[in-house]
Amino acid sequence: MSIEAEWTAEQAAPLKAGGSVDLLVLGAGPAGLAAATEARSHGMKVLVLDENAAPGGQVHRGVESRPAKDDQDKDGAKLVAAFRASGAEFRPGATLWAVDAGGKVFWSEAGAARSVTAGRIILAAGATERPLPIPGWTLPGVMGIGAAQIALKTAGLVPEGAVWLAGQGPLLWLYAVQALAKGGRIAGIVDLSPAGGLRRAMPFLTRALKAPEYLLRGLLWQRRVKRAGVQVIPARDIRAEGEGRLTHILIDGVAHPADLLLLHDGVVPNTQVTRAIAGLKHGWDPVQRCWRPGLDLWGNTSAEGVMVAGDSGGIGGARAAALSGRIAALEAARALGRITTDERDGRAGPLRLLRDRQLAPRPFLDAMFPPLPEAAIPDETILCRCEEVTAGRVREAVGLGCLGANQTKAFTRAGMGPCQGRVCGPAVHGVIAAARGVDPGEVDPFRTRFPTKPLTLGELAALAG
Repeated sequence: MSIEAEWTAEQAAPLKAGGSVDLLVLGAGPAGLAAATEARSHGMKVLVLDENAAPGGQVHRGVESRPAKDDQDKDGAKLVAAFRASGAEFRPGATLWAVDAGGKVFWSEAGAARSVTAGRIILAAGATERPLPIPGWTLPGVMGIGAAQIALKTAGLVPEGAVWLAGQGPLLWLYAVQALAKGGRIAGIVDLSPAGGLRRAMPFLTRALKAPEYLLRGLLWQRRVKRAGVQVIPARDIRAEGEGRLTHILIDGVAHPADLLLLHDGVVPNTQVTRAIAGLKHGWDPVQRCWRPGLDLWGNTSAEGVMVAGDSGGIGGARAAALSGRIAALEAARALGRITTDERDGRAGPLRLLRDRQLAPRPFLDAMFPPLPEAAIPDETILCRCEEVTAGRVREAVGLGCLGANQTKAFTRAGMGPCQGRVCGPAVHGVIAAARGVDPGEVDPFRTRFPTKPLTLGELAALAG
């Protein structure tokens, strides 16, 4: 029986509790899709878990249900089609909450907890939006651009009324173009990017031009937005105000009516799972100002058998993520004896060159849009939305001897709410470092522990069956 026929027969029955696979992939975004497809081409039994209902991840969300309108959509459609045809088992609506020693993975799906043992694990959890805490950001009517983009892609929801975008970075302009194309109206964009961006970025321009399409695409987005008559206001300070919900914003002290305010300050690697795995080391990235798992050239972490691919290992974009997924899958195939080291190296060489090209604009973009300084967050601003902890309370805790994010839990309960620090973590960490006057790499981030997502006793009971 051929590999394809054998796998099709295995897929006909549900995955048995306590079963095994060669490779488990977390995340069906560009990196996860590419990794699973590449692994299947080497005869590996692959299981892919994703919390969403369909493959694609954030960048290619809903790509199967709408016509491709640009190169990014075409890339996504090809990735998803190849994945669907690969024979990899896909479990949508699956929330991974633990990775145990020996490659045992636990997740919840359809109200029941499940487990499987994997010979190799590739974590491709993607990125999360960096929080942009401003006074009033917890008011109804204020949200992240990433959430608004999900609503636009999955349900076609177009923002109405006096809609403002504030922050910095490429996604801000991309969302504006997408919303306008759907018939939305935008009152204005508040550009919070630090002054002197082009001057800072110019030393990296020659390298960035190895992949000029990225820069050209960004310039095109800005041109479309300005041609649509959207005002762009450079500013240093923004506040959201209203009784019970957003009614207006203050831009450098000047009031403007507002029904919806969408915030964005770039993205950071999603490390919620990797930081909970024993022995998996992380390091501070001083350029992108975030924690990221320590990886070798193939995506191996310091935890045996656990790999990371895509933006969860460092922000690089969709195309670089897909290439990282393929490279990691080749290493997994080598580790499991499906190909030799020479075969891995030969196949990965061209992929690594392509990935280097896709990553070439990153230094330019990082210099243009450095994360906004946490030291500038006003004391009255809430950092931890779950526990309503302000920046001022965190600074008071530092004055009382708090040295890191985990100690902040004892002082203020920051990071102890339902999100377990997923939203507020970068902001709390940055405020502590600034208040202490030390390099952020010297301040411990929030620790995470399994289960990384809430689960019920009923879900756990399913494991006993």
